[in-house]
Amino acid sequence: MLRSLRTWIVQILTPASFVYFWLFPPKALGLTLSLIVLTYFAVITVIDLEHRLILHPTSLFGAALGLFVGVTIYQGALGMPLLNAIGSSLLGGVIGFGFMYVLYLLGMLVARYRARKLQAEGLADDEEESLGGGDVYLMGVLGLMLGSQYILSGLVSGILLGGLVSLALVIALMLRQRYSSQSLMTFIPYGPYLIAGAFRVLFLN
Repeated sequence: MLRSLRTWIVQILTPASFVYFWLFPPKALGLTLSLIVLTYFAVITVIDLEHRLILHPTSLFGAALGLFVGVTIYQGALGMPLLNAIGSSLLGGVIGFGFMYVLYLLGMLVARYRARKLQAEGLADDEEESLGGGDVYLMGVLGLMLGSQYILSGLVSGILLGGLVSLALVIALMLRQRYSSQSLMTFIPYGPYLIAGAFRVLFLN
């Protein structure tokens, strides 16, 4: 039922977004590049929601796309020389990747604590990760797109949105399960929220 709902949402939002970009193409990227980025975001979001995975081939394609988008923004919209535009895009990628890698290491500690809690309650460790390696690569890709000037804004937006959704989910689970400790052991896919933060910066600013 949930998957069917997601299918309908994707089928409605995708053409609606294409029509919107056709009527109001973003100045920095133009229509064609905006639609490519939108399609890439949609693929990542659907796969992550359905399977809790961000695949390496999509990350590799995203790195090339991200660098092209970043250079287009910094050279075209901001008027930077080509080498400076490339440098700004690469620096954004390093910042995004590095920041998310630190969170990934912290997430490993959370996952170990979760595994111990599950074992203490007589449950098998399902080897869930609080933050996957794919999220680290994704943030590097988004950093390439946003570049050094906008990566922090995208990061903050994505992390805040993901945090709010996680908090709402935890509260709902705690109320339903009468404050069971399992409520705090539920992880969510984080990629869609990182993408939402980048989308806001790229298309809604």
